[in-house]
Amino acid sequence: MRVLSVASECAPLVKTGGLADVVGALPAALADFGVDMRVMLPGYRPVMHLLNDAHVIWQDPALFGGAARVLEGRAGGLDVLIVDAPHLFDRPGGPYLDEDWRDWPDNIDRFAALCRAAEAIAAGQWHDWQPEIVHCHDWQAGLLPYFLKQSHVPVPSVLTVHNIAFNGSTAADAVRRLGLDAADFHPDGYEFWGQVSTLKAGLVWADAITTVSPTYAKELTTPQFGLGLEGVIRAREGDLTGILNGIDTETWDPSRDAHVVQFDTAEGKRRATRALKEELGLPPGEGPLAVVVSRLSAQKGLDLLLEALPGFLDRGGMLALLGSGEPALEQGWRDAARQHPGVAVRIGYDEALAHRMMAGGEAVLVPSRFEPCGLTQLYGLRYGAVPVVARTGGLADTVIHANAAALATGVATGIVHDPGSVAALSGALETLADLYADRDGWTSIIRRAMSHPVGWDGSAERYAALYRSLSSSRTE
Repeated sequence: MRVLSVASECAPLVKTGGLADVVGALPAALADFGVDMRVMLPGYRPVMHLLNDAHVIWQDPALFGGAARVLEGRAGGLDVLIVDAPHLFDRPGGPYLDEDWRDWPDNIDRFAALCRAAEAIAAGQWHDWQPEIVHCHDWQAGLLPYFLKQSHVPVPSVLTVHNIAFNGSTAADAVRRLGLDAADFHPDGYEFWGQVSTLKAGLVWADAITTVSPTYAKELTTPQFGLGLEGVIRAREGDLTGILNGIDTETWDPSRDAHVVQFDTAEGKRRATRALKEELGLPPGEGPLAVVVSRLSAQKGLDLLLEALPGFLDRGGMLALLGSGEPALEQGWRDAARQHPGVAVRIGYDEALAHRMMAGGEAVLVPSRFEPCGLTQLYGLRYGAVPVVARTGGLADTVIHANAAALATGVATGIVHDPGSVAALSGALETLADLYADRDGWTSIIRRAMSHPVGWDGSAERYAALYRSLSSSRTE
């Protein structure tokens, strides 16, 4: 089965978050289930530099203000289709922001162009390979299901919502410029509070909707998590499926990871912990070393962790943090590192250090207020960094709380607490310190965590089944 995956980022070519990891991992995972997936991406500067064996498969002399073409080739070990439109994508800065961290003012147009190019490929403009399914990711590809229906292209579409907080809204005067039918600008169409929402367009017109965990799928039907789109999601609930993300277990393998002191047992992990403490200048200590690898934002709950931190340090705990984000939180964590010898902070992102944090960390903290799926806790499980997570989204679906029953039956893989509460987070950190003090019991939790399945096999099988069901419905 041929599937075109359309996204704004894809690891290892361009990445700002977990979306890229998912888009990059799916082709190999799905190949085992008979799916030939090609990834379509914008031709950002870094992507164009990585593209090999490219040839032109489609051209448009005037795509949103300039000449564009689609190149087919290889990059980062993937079969890719790249939208080469220099007037839209050949820019400094990142995929969405300029060098001063401001949104590109034409982002809606840029990703509408991506969708128009994908529409052409879905319609058979490349004769060598026509997709049977189009898989769209987040608001950046949200207009594609609408364009396919508008043009009567008989290729089913799947929309995956990775984070509904980003809905791709723009002013209503964009309707004509984007090539939308003004008759669809209404509450049951793509209109959202007087604006155009590209994500809502996808939610309304996609043939199937997925999101990245079963719990997040349920949460999205509520006002707290649906953020104004819960009505349309409830209306499409029969077409909504929550499919957990996985991780690349070859890239993230503690027994073969070139970035870390390699290990494959709970006992071997202690060497990695000692090495991380030495690297970060932390004291030897007797308490647990907790790590955070995260964007620094209120969504991630890292303001709550700052408040809960002193109590954890008083219990002998230590904390290492790697991340960047909101300036106030960056400063707060810098201050914490200056005030406490048991706290090490690195502002920025370093992929190799992220691996060493997972290898050396004895616990990984993910206190998010909401988390559609989360990958950090999966990396923690893989490397024996016991997850301490909020009970929300995919965090709730992937970590088995160490209550008395789970400990007695040997199934506990982490600690789960209520989201959005300093008191609940403080209690979870106390539980962490208590469990860590029982060295034999702690070793058992690490072993169970490291054996917990975190790869893509089960989820890839569910995606393949969804694609086939849509294809069968089309031919009936």
